[in-house]
Formats: sequence, structure tokens, C-alpha cells
Amino acid sequence: MSWVSDYQYTWLQKLALNALQISGHIPHHIAFVMDGNRRFARSKQLDKIEGHSRGFAKLADVLRWCLDMGIREVTTFAFSIENFKRSRDEVEGLFNLARDKFAKLLAEIERLDEHGIRIRVLGNIELLPADLQRLIASAMLRTEHNDKLFLNVAFAYTSRDEITQAVESVLQAEENPDSEDALLPTDINERLLEACLYTRHSPPPDLVFRTSGETRLSDFMMWQIKSSVLYFTQVLWPQITIWNFMAGIIAYQRDRSRIEDFRSEQRLHSAQLAKSSDFYSLRVQKFLHKLDANRRKLLIALASN
Repeated sequence: MSWVSDYQYTWLQKLALNALQISGHIPHHIAFVMDGNRRFARSKQLDKIEGHSRGFAKLADVLRWCLDMGIREVTTFAFSIENFKRSRDEVEGLFNLARDKFAKLLAEIERLDEHGIRIRVLGNIELLPADLQRLIASAMLRTEHNDKLFLNVAFAYTSRDEITQAVESVLQAEENPDSEDALLPTDINERLLEACLYTRHSPPPDLVFRTSGETRLSDFMMWQIKSSVLYFTQVLWPQITIWNFMAGIIAYQRDRSRIEDFRSEQRLHSAQLAKSSDFYSLRVQKFLHKLDANRRKLLIALASN
């Protein structure tokens, strides 16, 4: 199963897709909480892992819809750190599924290059088995120059852990106060912490799309979604159709004007904050450059293990 499907549109689906593109603004970034795989499996009397596998197959369709719609960035919540609390068999089954999918990704890398898809895994990947770390790191490094669609896979992720990792990055920079690159207390502010998140090179999601009827956010991108449109649908993830997908886009287009007013206020606040702080100092820029370099070094080390 490919990461991007060869979805065949009906003439009516093509017409509706084109109408949405013409009539309204298309979100730049959509975040999906892919919920309902296990309930789908129970309803069909399937094994839980088969439900998750069907969920991945549906992700391939959704990525095709996003590409054709002109959406530039997609984030998916694939595996929460909280999922480690599930049964050993289910967790290991999820890891085996991830191994299979990332191995296939590397085998069809030319297809991803053709579509310009860059894979970024958001999360504490050092919590994962070493062989899975190697596959993930290899996929990230191999696609790092693609720039048409960014696919962020949240794996071994929670917002609390992401924010904790950001704080730890700042604290580590303060461990050696005599260093030229050391941060000063006046450097530490909201924008610096935001720049240390896993999503530091991504805009916030325009739309958060959750399936299965749940209206929780489940510790997903809690920092980033303060101005996102939230859309909840009853359909289970493996059963989502292009019509469900387009309903989410319509909800975003309907609410966009109010969100844009809020974001204008946020941009004004950020501009005022930038003027009143030393955020763009050479010292902070060096710190962030070093942060990126260290994260890439970690990927290289994991990929070579």
C-alpha cells in the first residue's frame, strides 16, 4: 500500500473539488486526529491491527485529496505516548505496522520525490525501538529536500512532552553561562519556547479534523491550535469519504473570516512582542541554528545505527 493512493474521482467529486477551490480559501495546513480504527475493527469483527492497517490505507486516500486540493501541509496523530499503556500485543502490532509502512516508504521514495512530499516525524522518537528509529530517521533525511507537501506524523507524541522537550532545550543552553552561545534570562519568552517545539518550521494548523464523534483534542498540538478551526465528524477514520473531507473544508471556509480576525490580533501582538524583546538577537539565532543542527545530527546517528 502506497503512502499516496491513485484515487479515482467520479465526475461529481471532481466538480465538487473544483468548486471548493474556486469559491473559497483552501487551508494551508490541516491536522488530522485519525480516531476510530479500533471501533471500526470491532464493528467488522476484525483484529485491532487490521483496523489500524485500514486506517493507514485511508490516510493514503486523504493525502491524495490534500495534494489535489492544493493543501501544503498535513499533520496526523498516529501514536500517542499514552498508547504505550495499551496491551503489549497491540503496541507491538502498531510498531510492526509502522515498520512495514516506513520500509515501504523508503522503497517507493521516487514516488514521494515525484509528488515533492517531505516526511517529518514529530515526537520523542528515542522512546521507540531502535530499528523503527532507524527507519523513521532515514525517511526524514531522505525526503528533507522535498517542499510541495509536508507530511508531519506525530508518533510517540503528546503536547505535554513536546513542551517539556522545548523547555529542556532552553535549559541546556543555560548550562554553560560563559559560552558565547548561552542564552540570557531576557531571551526566554513565549516566542522562544514556540521556536523550540517540534513544529518550529510549520505554520499552525488552519483546520483540526477529528473523526469518530469524539470532541476531545487528546493532548494533540495544544500550543499550536489556539486559532485553528475545529471540525468533528461522527464517521470512523477508516470509513471517511471525500465528501466527509470536503465537509471539513466547507466548515473551515465558513469560519475563516472570524479566525482571520483573531489571527490579525495575534500577529499584532507578536510584532509588539518582537519589538519589546531581544528575540531576533544574533545570540538567539545562533541558539536556534544549533538546535536545528543537533536535531539533524540525532537523525543521522539514528539512521546509521
